[in-house]
Amino acid sequence: MKRLFVIATGSAGKIRDFAHILGTDHYEFKTLKDIGFDEDIIEDGNSFAENAIIKSNTTAQWLAKRNIEATVLADDSGLEVFALNGEPGIYSARYCGKHGDDEANNVKLMQKLEGIEDRKARYFCALSYQTVTKNEQGEFVISKPIIFEGECRGEINHAPVGDMGFGYDPLFVPDGETRTFAQMELEEKKVISHRGNAIRALKKALGK
Repeated sequence: MKRLFVIATGSAGKIRDFAHILGTDHYEFKTLKDIGFDEDIIEDGNSFAENAIIKSNTTAQWLAKRNIEATVLADDSGLEVFALNGEPGIYSARYCGKHGDDEANNVKLMQKLEGIEDRKARYFCALSYQTVTKNEQGEFVISKPIIFEGECRGEINHAPVGDMGFGYDPLFVPDGETRTFAQMELEEKKVISHRGNAIRALKKALGK
């Protein structure tokens, strides 16, 4: 019987990343939508790790109340520019003040970096791992979260280039590359991506 992994996301694309790296021989993967979870999760943590834990713990509690054994995975990620003290950080998706406006976020970042020579940055991902298991007394117990981290280092370009990415991909040039993430094919990005590296760290810990 395959071990159930619930990925705390509604994104089918994200779940494919987990399935691709961890494999499907031993694991079955489901999204929040797949299990019927439709609650709002308030991500009000002060770090990527805190937000990831909020998502994994909320999901684990939901499963425990319904007597469902599973492993929960939740990630939170974003861009950190070192010369800007880690901005936009946990506010990556709403840097401009509006959630999900990629173009406005990129414009604000370029404005912030005007006149700054050091444009080194990284995409960072924190992945929270928790289990919901049934103990000898028949109680469903939630484990403490374990955090796995992944990063992809690079620099911020002076202008957006490419149309295949999202977020800050048109501005981010990974180390060893001359192209931005938005100029790279998805399969190329997966090999070096921050989320991919966090999942690979988890895979190593699982030993499979």
